[in-house]
Amino acid sequence: MTALLEQALVAIGKLPGDAQDAIATRLLAEVADERAWAERFEATTDAQWDRIAASVRQAIATEDMLPVDDVFPPRVRP
Repeated sequence: MTALLEQALVAIGKLPGDAQDAIATRLLAEVADERAWAERFEATTDAQWDRIAASVRQAIATEDMLPVDDVFPPRVRP
């Protein structure tokens, strides 16, 4: 376990039980999501990666894409 995770667990341990359970539920869901993504990536074949790459190249060639700033607008800092 990393030092940062230990620090987080100590801080969480100081919260009321219902708050601890809420955070634990979110953490467990995050771990399950991480495992699911890892399994999907591991199961992806070279042919699938090749099709994804070809699709991206086609989108670039036809300019059939959105500018990144339209998808993720820049943050305005105060």
